[in-house]
Amino acid sequence: MPRYFLELAYKGTLYSGFQTQKNANSIQAEVEKAFEILHRQPVQLTGSSRTDAGVHALQNYFHFDFEGEIHPQWQYKLNAILPSDIVIKGLKEVAPDAHCRFDALSREYKYFIYRAKNPFLADRAYYFPYKLDKAAMQEAAGILKEYRDFTSFSKRNTQVKSFFCQIGESEWMEEGDCWVYRVKADRFLRGMVRALTATMLKVGRGKMDLREFRGIIEAKDCTRASFAVPAHGLFLLGVEYPGEEGGKMA
Repeated sequence: MPRYFLELAYKGTLYSGFQTQKNANSIQAEVEKAFEILHRQPVQLTGSSRTDAGVHALQNYFHFDFEGEIHPQWQYKLNAILPSDIVIKGLKEVAPDAHCRFDALSREYKYFIYRAKNPFLADRAYYFPYKLDKAAMQEAAGILKEYRDFTSFSKRNTQVKSFFCQIGESEWMEEGDCWVYRVKADRFLRGMVRALTATMLKVGRGKMDLREFRGIIEAKDCTRASFAVPAHGLFLLGVEYPGEEGGKMA
């Protein structure tokens, strides 16, 4: 049966998360509902990178198997059915064994904070009007690349078998009126980016030094890190897959 990768973007404010959940609306539920309206038959979507309630994405993926005809106007029609805060950006037939979750090489996130009141950022960044030591935060971001085990930055009650992640890029930067934490890794744990951000903000405020920051990482104890930043400042920027030459996307 032919397999397809579906690329989409969304504003997560009104949703319980990316993947289907009982008694709560999700991005997956909306896309599956729109697909059934369009094709008059259900489709089972498999998600690439799970995002929590309120988190946004500029690029995320589903894959699905479908034997029916995919009309050239399919993308346009599906977008006409979907709510305005979800958009289908592309559809591509892939190898039958391609998997949008397990074949991903990396994911990249940004967390946005702003320090001067701005009503146009209120639902897309975290208002944090405090003095910050950017140099200390930058050093903390660099320290993360030295480690693999991020147990301390995972929410409790997760079902993952491993807490190992390979962080390739980790930095604080400025974009317009925002300070932004950017991080890229092969995988992320539940709540990990928000926990990294919140804990580094404690470093920036002088409430924690870099020795204590290392101690939290090495403790492998999720009660030590801070998770106290809201979901609406977090964006999944994109998911990277093997290229056209020999990769599963070919």
